[in-house]
Amino acid sequence: MSPPLHRQSAAGLAREIRAGDRSVTTVVEETLARIDARNDRTNAFVTVTAERARDAAAQAEQALADGEPVGPLHGVPIAIKDLDDVEGVRTTSGSLLFDDRIAERTDPFAQRLIDAGAIVVGKTNTPEFGLGCTTHNRVAGPTGTPFNPDYIAGGSSGGAAAALADGLVPLAQGSDTGGSIRTPASCCGVFGFKPTFGRVPIADTRDAYSHHTPFSHIGPLARTVEDAALMLDVMAGVHPADPFSLPTPTQSFTAAVHDPIDDLSIAYSPDLGVYPTADSVRTLVGEAVDAFDTAGATVERADPEFGLSNEDILDAYYTFATVLWEGLLDGLTEEGLDPRGGDRDKLTDSTVETILDAESVSTQALTAAQRVRTQVLRGMTDLFDEYDLLACPTLGVPPFEIGELPTEVAGESVEPRRGWLLTQPFNMTGQPVGTLPAGLTDDGLPVGFQLVGPRLAEDRVLAASGAYERVRPWRDRYPA
Repeated sequence: MSPPLHRQSAAGLAREIRAGDRSVTTVVEETLARIDARNDRTNAFVTVTAERARDAAAQAEQALADGEPVGPLHGVPIAIKDLDDVEGVRTTSGSLLFDDRIAERTDPFAQRLIDAGAIVVGKTNTPEFGLGCTTHNRVAGPTGTPFNPDYIAGGSSGGAAAALADGLVPLAQGSDTGGSIRTPASCCGVFGFKPTFGRVPIADTRDAYSHHTPFSHIGPLARTVEDAALMLDVMAGVHPADPFSLPTPTQSFTAAVHDPIDDLSIAYSPDLGVYPTADSVRTLVGEAVDAFDTAGATVERADPEFGLSNEDILDAYYTFATVLWEGLLDGLTEEGLDPRGGDRDKLTDSTVETILDAESVSTQALTAAQRVRTQVLRGMTDLFDEYDLLACPTLGVPPFEIGELPTEVAGESVEPRRGWLLTQPFNMTGQPVGTLPAGLTDDGLPVGFQLVGPRLAEDRVLAASGAYERVRPWRDRYPA
């Protein structure tokens, strides 16, 4: 018997639609009704494209009736992050500056999803310009995890992860420059995947070279590993507007999910050797990683040798990120806006602080940060000489209450905005990383862990993730 729509996988739903067991128009109407009934709980969606989705559903239904060839996501509802563009749909980027901006183009990854038959039902919430590890802005307000909406959904793809965990859509797109796919996946108990840098093209028409410092990634979030792999199969591939874009591998990502992992060795690090991590996180992640032994892999305790403190890594990451933020400032100015003056009141204090920080970074600081980045890369390269994959927590803490930020983790002081993340080293290296659900705390809040592979080894990460899901399925943990 087929599960209810809000529990059905995207792959399963696509099969049912192609077989005629579900109507696309019914699927879209039920999806829109669920969003309408439940979005107030988490504030996952900021824009719902109901009429556009209904029109697309009618066309999709007609294509099936006419016997036309259809794509792998034909009729499957999907959500797009509100940093990214779909022509004719509002893109606010979480900022009052763009509260009424309508996109004039569709980003390449989104066009590929639409061409594969996916039906965009709306845009999901994000912090202003994606500059945050929690999701809150002055356009739409905060987004909470469905497990307890008073607690953070993570950021910056918080709306995407919350929409999945609350059963509003089966697929959602995210982006990740410092953990923005993996952090929400951890906070909402879903699977999030940051592929190798360049695997999914990013077409910035103003600066095609801006996304490598640090590495920015487009990737899928889903309730199952297979669904994320299916979505990645559609989005990946070379695009002429992205000079870093990569060709797709011979084997599909979906097929890789079912590869055996008997020969894989996995290094498990509870803290990457340098990050403070709460006891509850260590316990849940340690128990979760044991499942890889059951699935056939070999797990050993080992840390990457960075020769750095977590503060060194965070400072270097922050220096890199200012390169992107300086580009943001230039872009706002080119659009006739004055973020330092007349338009200052439309920006949050944290965004203004970030922009001002960007103006003060020297070339010497950037050079020093590149050397730190090289040490991180060397540490990961040496680890992968001995092991096939690395498992570690995604965050040092479980989700916390909206409006709060950690100042201390496991008795150590941390930088409140980013010091509780174990995600940023892998935006320095550009390696593929999945975040998987480890379990729930005693308070019922999700905790996730990262599975990191060498560059271009998405197949390895997906195979181990799929094996883990088969041993420790999480689909029945969702609150609704």
